This record gives sequence, C-alpha cells and structure tokens, in this order.
Amino acid sequence: MESYRELRDRQQKEFNELPLGFAFSDKQFDEMMGKWGLDPEKDLDKIYRIPGGGFIQKKDHKHFHEVLDRHNAEMEAAKAADEDGTGFLYQMFKYELDNHEYGYTGDLEDTLDCLGLTWEELKASPVMLKALDKASTEIREREGC
Repeated sequence: MESYRELRDRQQKEFNELPLGFAFSDKQFDEMMGKWGLDPEKDLDKIYRIPGGGFIQKKDHKHFHEVLDRHNAEMEAAKAADEDGTGFLYQMFKYELDNHEYGYTGDLEDTLDCLGLTWEELKASPVMLKALDKASTEIREREGC
C-alpha cells in the first residue's frame, strides 16, 4: 500500500503529464494554441476550458476525466483501507496539516478545504477524527503549543 505522500506524488506526476495548457493572457493563449497546432481564432471548437485558467483539447477530454476519476477512486480506497486511523489517514492529516502551517496557525480549515472534507464528515467518522487528533496533537507537541 502506498503512503499518502507516495500516492499524492504519483498522482501529481500523472496529472502533470496530462496534455493541458494554461493561458492568462491573449499572448499565452495564442502560444498554447500554436504548440497544439491549432489556430487561436478558427479552432476554438476543438478545445474545452477547465478551471484555473486551463484548457484541454476535446480529443483528450475523455482521458483527462478518466485520470481524475481514477485518482479520486484511489484516494478514497486508500482512506477506506485505514480501518483504525493510524496509517494512511494519519499520514494524510499529518502531511497536510504541516503543509498548511497548522503548527503556526492552529487553524484546521485550510487543511480540511485542501482535502475536500467538512466538519460534518469528520464528526461522522470516528476513524478520521482519531487520525486528525493524532496528527494535530503530534504537531502541537512538536511546536510546543
């Protein structure tokens, strides 16, 4: 079983390899379309806009969604496999709490947002609460809070 960090890093690598383009100005858009061999005025029907200033060619759209759906399924399966909150879920919370400066801010919201979790979901899952408590306690003790 992959650790949280291994899964996250592998999925990020796979996402980075997707044939996406990003443009935040007309010049960048024209350059992106040129790299794809498309005309920025005549070939607009060959692309889709995605969040974050991104674009993908329609021919790659299905693959894009397959990768995102697989990544989501892998993450959910790894979370579900941690039956006591001391494995994957603990690693997940520990990594993301550190990444979102919980030791400095004491705020869990950025971490929960990043993980797509709500307080209601946490309260409904004793295993997730245990993992979050273990990770946050460890960070507070390390930081002397």
